[in-house]
Amino acid sequence: MVSNSLLRLLICFTAQFHASFAGQVHSLDSVPDLERSMFRVIDGFPCVRLLNISGEIGCANPGREKVVAPIVRFNKADGTIRLPAILISLDEFQPFFERVAGDPEFSRNIGGVLVEAEIQDKLKGLSPAEKFPQAKFAPYQNIDHKWNPNGSGIMWNAYNFPVFLLSNDSTSTLKEVAIKNEKNKKDYSIDVAEFHLVMQTTRAGTHNSESCLKERTCLPLGGFSVWSSLPPINVSSSESSKSIVLAVASMDSAAFFRDKSFGADSPNSGLIALMAAVDALSNFDDFKSFKKQLVFLVFTGEAWGYLGSRRFLHELDLHSDAVKGLNSTLIEMVIEIGSVGKGFNHGVNTLFAHSAADSLATNETLNALRHAQVSLKSESIQILTASPSNPGIPPSSLMTFLKKNSQASGVVLEDFDAVFANEFYHSHLDDISNINSTSIVAAASLVARSLYILANDMNNLTTSDLSAINVNSSLVEELLGCLLSCDPGLSCGLVKNYISPSSSCPGTYVGVVVGDPSTNPSPGYSSDISRFIWNFLADKTSVTKQNSASNCLQGCRNSEDVCIRSETDGKGVCVTSTTRYVPAYSTRLRFESGAWTVLPPNTSDPMGMVDPVWTESNWDVIGLRVYTKQDSTYDNLVLLGGLGVTIFSYIAVVITRAFITKTLKSD
Repeated sequence: MVSNSLLRLLICFTAQFHASFAGQVHSLDSVPDLERSMFRVIDGFPCVRLLNISGEIGCANPGREKVVAPIVRFNKADGTIRLPAILISLDEFQPFFERVAGDPEFSRNIGGVLVEAEIQDKLKGLSPAEKFPQAKFAPYQNIDHKWNPNGSGIMWNAYNFPVFLLSNDSTSTLKEVAIKNEKNKKDYSIDVAEFHLVMQTTRAGTHNSESCLKERTCLPLGGFSVWSSLPPINVSSSESSKSIVLAVASMDSAAFFRDKSFGADSPNSGLIALMAAVDALSNFDDFKSFKKQLVFLVFTGEAWGYLGSRRFLHELDLHSDAVKGLNSTLIEMVIEIGSVGKGFNHGVNTLFAHSAADSLATNETLNALRHAQVSLKSESIQILTASPSNPGIPPSSLMTFLKKNSQASGVVLEDFDAVFANEFYHSHLDDISNINSTSIVAAASLVARSLYILANDMNNLTTSDLSAINVNSSLVEELLGCLLSCDPGLSCGLVKNYISPSSSCPGTYVGVVVGDPSTNPSPGYSSDISRFIWNFLADKTSVTKQNSASNCLQGCRNSEDVCIRSETDGKGVCVTSTTRYVPAYSTRLRFESGAWTVLPPNTSDPMGMVDPVWTESNWDVIGLRVYTKQDSTYDNLVLLGGLGVTIFSYIAVVITRAFITKTLKSD
């Protein structure tokens, strides 16, 4: 009788427990659902590990495992939490890492760093680059000049803890988490950040470029530069070649956070100005009569030891197919369009011409710029000569040409005189809000007309000819939206007219060279921006021939033809254009038998002697998530409580069994 009552009670309890558990299972249908309810994935942009010949820079987990750290705000951290994940604001960012660099004890007590996305009103400038970027490549002795007064140099240090820049939404989430932790100090639980930023170079113990390339735990930085000529060069012609006027810009930038770098003013304002100038010149029908050859050249890798320009000159020395049709001895003048997005001030667009040396070609170029300014008939555009008190030209690709040949003639067009106008140089804050489109249009107008004047050798110019060369300001605005934002970004109509981008968000990080650096890279081996620029320039500098194939399915009939827009419809269009890719990677690297090797320095190459040979570590997974973790003291109490309940239950079972046995015997 008693046993029947106990059985009924057990059945009721089991049924109630099952109903309760069934309701819980209904809301968590799978293990991933359970995981999502426990862990919140945080959107962010990592600082990753880079290496050079002498060591490392950037960020990584200190060991081979993930880092789990309690989240605290920097201004509320009191040292009671060991190895916390410190949440810092942007105005704290630069002072924080300067303190890390100068205080090893402080650095050792950091588990990770989370950087808020919100911009503070009091933030007047932020540049993690040096005050003289890449000073060791300068073609002059005075390298103490502070071109970048806001520069802190913090991106060139190594940090043995993970660092993430948060998105706007993630910033709000992490602020709430940090405040919750501050309020619940006496609770037995705390919210933690879990960092997945384990680098293969850390795992393998390869801490410089030579060792990591040997063990294949890293890849060299690099990509593909692009050059194009107007008009196309007939490489098979026996006619004497013309002197070359080289118009140069860059497409890559650097930043503390690898994937968050638009480089709006530096360097993309110059790139957009060059593209707009090419478009304006392409609308001029009589370019075949040019007395000089115009060549447009867009480098990548310039932010990392001038990889693009150095490799370009090296390929010229080798007379490789990548530069077929060009001769270094024929380069008469280099005009570089640098940072030109901040020249607008008090209603006037002011640009500065920094010249390399006093030569006939340089003076002709300066005169062409002044002539172009006069022809624009606008008081809102002015070109000034940079101050002679400057030590020389500012950091630019022209430095490579001067290191190669100190007598080279060149001019760099910039929006500053003695110091950078860009207060966010090589920072993720150098975005579209940091520039003015009218300044870029003004620069493009000056460049287009100056190139036309130089191409005609300053002769037989009429006002009507120059007046016919006009920059399309709508194209400039469209390029800004395509190259300097994620909306529309590379999903814009202009880009998708030429290529099928892999992502809508453009990035100016140079990337890595994955395999054999061929001069005809497949889409997977060249960046979206490189392929877009190649197609754009090939289209704008092309001429149409009657016997050209309409599409590229059967290949182009003429050896001088190239295929553009092949990614968009699988067919493409054949056009006659001299447009080429040029590999951009360190001149001290060689690729053979499927592997990279570092070559010894060559005393005949002064820039190679100081080449850092940059590489990027491989990794398996990069991620950041947040979850609640119980305190170990609480876990121990739960364990003790569980043991107590188990012991009590055991004793209760023994007593109950004895009682039941005794009762049954008495019945």
